[in-house]
Amino acid sequence: MTKTVRGVLTLAAIAWRTDPKRFVISLVLMLAQCAAMPLAAPALAILTDAAVAGDGVRAGWAAVAVAVLAVLALTAGHFAHVFYFELGERVQLAVERDLIDLANGSAGLEHHERPDYADRLRVLRQELDWAGWTSMEILFSAVGLAVGVSITATLLATLDPVLLLLPAFAIPSLLLGRKAEALMGDAREAAAPHTRRLRHLVRLATDAGPAKEVRACGLGGELRERQRATWGQATDILVAGERRSALLQVSGQLVFAVAYIAATLLVVRSVVAGRGTVGDVVLVISLAAQVNQQATAAVTLLVGLQRIARTLGNLQWVRELVLAERPAPDRELPATIREGITLRGVDFAYPGTERVVLGGVDLHLPAGRTVAIVGENGAGKSTLVKLLCRFYEASEGVIELDGTDVRRFPLEAWRERIAAGFQDFARFEFLARETIGLGDLPRIGDDSAVRDALHRARGDDLLDRLDAGLDTQLGKQNADGTELSGGQWQKLALGRAMMRTEPLLLVLDEPTSALDAQAEHELFERYAASAKRVAQRTGAVTVLVSHRFSTVRMADLILVVADGRISESGSHAELIAAGGLYAELYGMQAAAYR
Repeated sequence: MTKTVRGVLTLAAIAWRTDPKRFVISLVLMLAQCAAMPLAAPALAILTDAAVAGDGVRAGWAAVAVAVLAVLALTAGHFAHVFYFELGERVQLAVERDLIDLANGSAGLEHHERPDYADRLRVLRQELDWAGWTSMEILFSAVGLAVGVSITATLLATLDPVLLLLPAFAIPSLLLGRKAEALMGDAREAAAPHTRRLRHLVRLATDAGPAKEVRACGLGGELRERQRATWGQATDILVAGERRSALLQVSGQLVFAVAYIAATLLVVRSVVAGRGTVGDVVLVISLAAQVNQQATAAVTLLVGLQRIARTLGNLQWVRELVLAERPAPDRELPATIREGITLRGVDFAYPGTERVVLGGVDLHLPAGRTVAIVGENGAGKSTLVKLLCRFYEASEGVIELDGTDVRRFPLEAWRERIAAGFQDFARFEFLARETIGLGDLPRIGDDSAVRDALHRARGDDLLDRLDAGLDTQLGKQNADGTELSGGQWQKLALGRAMMRTEPLLLVLDEPTSALDAQAEHELFERYAASAKRVAQRTGAVTVLVSHRFSTVRMADLILVVADGRISESGSHAELIAAGGLYAELYGMQAAAYR
């Protein structure tokens, strides 16, 4: 119950911050609606007694009161719906924005590697669609219900104090309803891994990307069968949860039904004995019916409140995971690099795994030099780059910039001095100018800077193929968007990587998979020449990752990564002369091109 109350207060606080005016109006109208119906019951009792006694004037005024309260209940509820619907949309937008900030505003990428994070995020995405205006309706209805229950209890006490026990018989319904929602919440979370796999299968079967392989390999039937099996696994879990939940709710309602009948008989007996009026019977029947409705509403609302609390609890869990405390920076990032970047005893294992991806790494990347990283797939090349960019922190050891632990520098300042292009680049479906300019946000609208960056990425010809040049809307998600090939998207990503002109670290992590060997070689040559000019100004370290050995031979220093360790290092000539793994792999690739 504590979590539910905390969730309600959190939701109320979010709604208040989002739109105080609509919050107050919705609350007042909902309170008026929920108070009107219980107050109509004594007016109806007075009307009954007046009619039996033949008192037309009293009966008339009582009838007016009943009508006014009924109209108030209907109209107040209608207008409350208008206001809390609009408030709910704003609250949903605020929570979604919060989730986006959390998912993308973290210091690193550790949480993206955790299965429990993926499951919670899956549930959150599903629940946020539901937690818009519906959550506001539940919140204000719950407050109004509390007022309505208080009025009803007071009126019951005026008839017979024993009748105050009637609402108590709603407690089993509330408790069992709470238990029922907890069971359903557990079922939804247990089914989350299956629904996540289900979405993946649906994407494989419906997205354009995998379509060629699906057809070429005849995978349609296989995907349908896996989808059917996964759907069955998720459904079994959810249906089992729904059955147990329904049984608990029905049991609670039966307990209250018995109490309802007993309360009615108690008042009838009192009237027959001459200790009450016909109006009292009407009053208790009306109030008992409202107690029943209130109990049913309370169960429903409690289920909804628990669902809201669970959703906000998941959001808080994500917040605590993503915004975990890190050592506070206490040094300003230098404007230039004097000595270089040094890794001392660096080990790294991805979160949630025990396998060490990098182990015992000791190396020095000299200032102003171009460093190439080579090695077989899975050797740890990209992981090393992620550590240099501080997407992850080393599990053990330290990374230093000119002898200072990089964790002592503000992370945002470090990221602002990185220019990077990655193999798994993003496809930003914006205007072409923006898609490139995002690489240096302050200059996103500078056409000259954008064109220069695209030129350095050997993408000048791409603009000639875009109808509106830099003003072309990209992406098939837009009605007027222009779809590009994989190679064209890659050129835009490379242009984005070339936007920053004063970086301390330049990274190209196999971003040229869609280019042929000659095009990649020419691009890297141009990039290396540009890097040397930057290095003269800032002492920047340039890191090139490639599986093509003919490309990286131009680097000042070549690092060979094997089994998570730096197995060899040196210039191209030195490594060839050493006759080790580099020489072997270089010879194999060279033979393939003959």
